[in-house]
Amino acid sequence: MPAPPTPDPSTPASSTPDSSTTVPSTPAPSTTAPMPSTSPPALRIAPADPAFADWPGLLALVQAAFAVMEGRIDPPSSLARMDAAAMRAKAQAETLLLAHEGGTLVGCLFAAERPGALYIGKLAVRPDRQGAGIGAALMRAAEALARARGLPALELQTRVELTGNHAAFARMGFAQTGATAHPGYDRPTSLSFRKTL
Repeated sequence: MPAPPTPDPSTPASSTPDSSTTVPSTPAPSTTAPMPSTSPPALRIAPADPAFADWPGLLALVQAAFAVMEGRIDPPSSLARMDAAAMRAKAQAETLLLAHEGGTLVGCLFAAERPGALYIGKLAVRPDRQGAGIGAALMRAAEALARARGLPALELQTRVELTGNHAAFARMGFAQTGATAHPGYDRPTSLSFRKTL
């Protein structure tokens, strides 16, 4: 009588054609190279190193993340007037938090001290990594930064039209505190949010 077929160890047990086949509890030693990990590299968030110099890359990341706003918000984002030098100047005046997966830049956030709060601006995540929790991780890092500086809250503004952002910030614990209008507008164009820590 022939021996029963040996299951292919690269095929999950749930997808084997014969559901009565038993996969051994101790796999046989493999002579093939291990499969590369499919999990994403570890996320690391930290203030920008003083030697950071990829301002064009950072600008491109923020522009890509903000591209969804084009044609949706009025007036256009101040990002339209920024170049790499303006990004560098903003980082020198504020705290720039960078998110890296492996060695790849995937997100950023600018934080500025204001009376009674840390103001969050230009929160951006590379489009192909959005939805992976990077934005929330950046916000947690901003919370830690605010606490370390003795600030009791985070504040931010988002445009009236970006209702998805309103909902996302609410899920993170922010509450709307007001509305403002850009110069020359007689209607609210931005909503203010605050999270007490």
